[in-house]
Amino acid sequence: MATNKGIKLVDLDEDGVDRAFRADVLAGLAQAQKAIPARWLYDDAGSQLFEDITQVPEYYPTRCETEILSSRGAEFADAIGPGRAVVEFGSGSSVKTPLLLEAIEPGAYVPLDIAGDFLRKSAAELSAKFPGLPVYPVEADFNRRVELPAEVAEMPKLGFFPGSTIGNMVPRTAVDLLRSMRETLGEGALLLIGMDLIKDRSVLEAAYDDAGGVTAAFNLNLLSRINRELEGTIPVEQFRHEARWNDTFARVEMHAVAQQDIAFTVAGKDFAMRKGETIHTENSHKFDARSANTLLLAGHWTPRARWTDQEDRFSVILAEATIAKAAP
Repeated sequence: MATNKGIKLVDLDEDGVDRAFRADVLAGLAQAQKAIPARWLYDDAGSQLFEDITQVPEYYPTRCETEILSSRGAEFADAIGPGRAVVEFGSGSSVKTPLLLEAIEPGAYVPLDIAGDFLRKSAAELSAKFPGLPVYPVEADFNRRVELPAEVAEMPKLGFFPGSTIGNMVPRTAVDLLRSMRETLGEGALLLIGMDLIKDRSVLEAAYDDAGGVTAAFNLNLLSRINRELEGTIPVEQFRHEARWNDTFARVEMHAVAQQDIAFTVAGKDFAMRKGETIHTENSHKFDARSANTLLLAGHWTPRARWTDQEDRFSVILAEATIAKAAP
């Protein structure tokens, strides 16, 4: 079945600028430690650069998760069952999605992504690969509750959130997201989610600072996006990419580091940075089994099954929407 044109749920102003993007950037640049939420890394150019990152030798998560999805299909089918509408949060290029769809006999596929052109292209390609599967792309910010297409309203749902994207969020935001997913998917829903595991620091930092500079280009593309969409004058060439392991918070941090004192404007607002000051652009939290379960439970999901790759570098967890109870 051919994909439809999709539903667009992004809030644009009269100039076509995403209001949430502008608000987040201006608020983040005004902080003492400048920071911009990682979701804004993924415009169309950023989404393509991230797909390039997944192919570099240092970036193991995609290979490990693909190994799990490729080798455990029968177990997924038994645990999930047929006929569910698969709702993928932040679908990107949907590269891993066919591995899941081939295993579980879904009733429909609903990719959600904020990068509209990239979303529709990927949805069309997947629809061609699965001609009998209804595909309903939705352009939306999945960080808040999303109204799903009416066509899947009565279907049981399976949320799909691969790639350890949940690790990009601080715990408070991650819990909020998991709860909004719970609201989006409804009662009886399942969630299949990827979570990267804690490992040697050198392996972690290399995965986010590859020798070929692809991750650096991905990080600094955010500054170019700000210039393009928010009338910014950021001197992108005066920044360098840096990845840091923060053991206290069990995360790799990405920063754009100013190489000299600079001043610039964004959306008519003036900003300045000293040499060595950074814009914190992404966190990639890593988990062990207990911390992963705790996060899911806080987000109103009850873990039911867990799989890892052969080297125990990455995990995929199946969780069920927690039923509200008056007491333990």
